[in-house]
Amino acid sequence: MPPLLPISLNDDEPKRLSLTRKLVLLVMLCLTQFIDTLNMSALLSAIPALEASMGMTEIQSTWVFSGFRLTFASFLLISGRLSDVYNPKTVFIGGVSTLGILSLCAGFVYTTVPILILRAITGIASAMTIPSALKLLVKVFPDPLAQARAVGFFAGCGAVANMGGLVVGAMFVQWASYHWVFWFVACAAFPVALICVFMIPSQIGETTGTHKPQGAKWKSLDLIGVGILTVAFILLIFAVTSGSTDGWKSPVVLVLLIISIIMLVGFFYWETFLPADQAAIPPQTWFYNNFSVLFATALLPSFWWSGVMFVFSIMWQTVFHWSMMSTAVHMLPLGIVAFAASCTGSLSHIYSPKWIMLTGLSLCMIATLLLALGGGKPENYWPYVFPAFVLGSAGVMVAFSHTNIAIFQAAPSSMSGTVGAMFNGALQFGSAIGLAAITSIETSVEATHGGSHEYAGRAASFWFLLAVVALQFISISIFYDRSTDHKPQPKYDNPMQSTSHGTTDCGEKLGDRNITTATEVN
Repeated sequence: MPPLLPISLNDDEPKRLSLTRKLVLLVMLCLTQFIDTLNMSALLSAIPALEASMGMTEIQSTWVFSGFRLTFASFLLISGRLSDVYNPKTVFIGGVSTLGILSLCAGFVYTTVPILILRAITGIASAMTIPSALKLLVKVFPDPLAQARAVGFFAGCGAVANMGGLVVGAMFVQWASYHWVFWFVACAAFPVALICVFMIPSQIGETTGTHKPQGAKWKSLDLIGVGILTVAFILLIFAVTSGSTDGWKSPVVLVLLIISIIMLVGFFYWETFLPADQAAIPPQTWFYNNFSVLFATALLPSFWWSGVMFVFSIMWQTVFHWSMMSTAVHMLPLGIVAFAASCTGSLSHIYSPKWIMLTGLSLCMIATLLLALGGGKPENYWPYVFPAFVLGSAGVMVAFSHTNIAIFQAAPSSMSGTVGAMFNGALQFGSAIGLAAITSIETSVEATHGGSHEYAGRAASFWFLLAVVALQFISISIFYDRSTDHKPQPKYDNPMQSTSHGTTDCGEKLGDRNITTATEVN
């Protein structure tokens, strides 16, 4: 086993790193994904205890989640740019360490305002970890097959934490206290940060661009563009979240929506004036093969999972009067099946990702149809809800994993931090929009069809979700181009270069892949 002192990653470093070291790094990076997701889902079980202990209103308790999601989604692009321009090891360890410190402090808080502030800042710390972790994954596993498996496993850990967090949170609330939900995150984050200080090679993320003078690096961050987009996302997610509770006709919601849309348009217009190496999201990014359709597909996974969890967790507790622990246990099939489906990453090098994603979306449509047809009674769990959880979670995870793998293959690895930020931003944006839409549909239907104790509103939200999945299926069927399947990543930040690989034979492709990897890690 190589020494645990930080080392540099030169041309041959990916090959020289032992398998043990690579696997340890994979576990640490995936554990961070697990911690970040659990930091959100475990609090679902702790909300009643938080409300009782701190005297929170329902709206205030909502912002324990929304504040975290708002800052997390909004600062992903900043994190991605920092990971691409500077060393991702520094960004990653800084984010994990800060996450541990903030979570430790949150466990000692007993009043509402400080916990809301800490949750918002924690979202920023978590945002620093995901794009940098994905950047490190791409560098540690440059081989396409190994990279696909690693990215799939990384995604699977998030799915397990999404469901397992409910059980973990319920256990702490029932047998200890809600404070341990925060302390658990801290206890996991600190060892990860310490181990990664020694295990991650010190120059693993350095490329030709990272050897620029500090002034040139600073310009490459595109602080104006990133600032515009960050504020736009904050306003947009705040408006969407508020709209689902305060009503879409609220003047504040409408004004914030309009301002955020104008700022988004302004951001993309601003990017057209910058050189590609200085733009946060160069316009050419959208023209990489299949990048746009894959980005659109990334809106679905969190949309589906969040919507299903939201609808059934509330109904089971308020209508069926199930305990939080019973609710969490009934949700477990979602996480178990999703983790199993995340192990299908290697299939992307046997079959076209297009057919794999369409298979996943087909399963998701069947599952969503089952939920729309039944689920409003406790006896409906086994004939309707359980098979829907199994089929739907498997389908969404397959589509999610292979969308994640394909989008990293579509863009140069030098942009992997930014691409990771965009992908995870799409996940968060889809979740926020999806929950707002489902809540609005459910509430409006229940107002005229028997109230919250009837299933009509929830069924209507699932019919809407079915339409969204069907639209994604049609989009992949029409717009996904299979001509670049199983081709190496483009060597340059030029979308047109990726098509040039189509003229090479198998041996030349392998040679290009090796040359590309050596150049990027030099």
